[in-house]
Amino acid sequence: MMDHDLNNLIALAHAAGRVIMKIYEGDFEAREKEDGSALTDADEAAEALILNGLADAYPDVAVLAEEAASRGEIPDLGTRFFLVDPLDGTREFVNRTGEFTVNIALVEDGIPVAGVVYAPAMSRLFAGARGRGAWVRDVAPDASLDGAPAPRPIETRARPDGALTAVASRSHRSAETETLLSDLGATDFRPAGSSLKFCLVATGEADVYPRLGRTMEWDTAAGQAVLEAAGGRVHEFGADGEGVPLRYGKEERGYDNPHFIAWGA
Repeated sequence: MMDHDLNNLIALAHAAGRVIMKIYEGDFEAREKEDGSALTDADEAAEALILNGLADAYPDVAVLAEEAASRGEIPDLGTRFFLVDPLDGTREFVNRTGEFTVNIALVEDGIPVAGVVYAPAMSRLFAGARGRGAWVRDVAPDASLDGAPAPRPIETRARPDGALTAVASRSHRSAETETLLSDLGATDFRPAGSSLKFCLVATGEADVYPRLGRTMEWDTAAGQAVLEAAGGRVHEFGADGEGVPLRYGKEERGYDNPHFIAWGA
């Protein structure tokens, strides 16, 4: 992906964040989808904006997006496609924690090669591309990208000699996860919502993020792209421990992920 392409994804994520915050700052209602997850007008408005922008810029590249997929709208993806979660962390959005993100990723041959994670309530935008590094930028949703402070490079930190710092979900933390964190020697804990968990590892604020629960591909691809561009890795995790790298386009699984573990350097 060229610089101007990644800039397109950044601009779309930023614009979606502006739409989301207009709804977040007012009165809104949460509805329930068939799978029991929450849905708001912000999810739908942000996804429509992103899908229209991707269709205009990349008409020949398929897009798998959360809300469209929940309606059964799943295209033939091929080997190069976008994954979109227009509002990752809808529960955090509803609870007004601020820990929700816009996720856009480009996948090539199963690998998330570029990704953008924007947390509009925190005015933090993370981006990364395979072989080109990762960075964070402070930009409010109502500000201009052109006038925002310059991006700052980010990278994972080396494993510390002592205890590890782990990051895990506020909403989906299980007894199994607690046991794994203990086995890993993780005694410090950073709670976070949405794909911000990947970003905390990418910036070196945490060392490991295990997820022993169900996630969908659109939940993780952008965060994985940022983390891997910053020097980390994301592998499947099973009964035998760490396995192969987490990959995408898993039609046979219905585009959900196995358990995984994300590491810094």
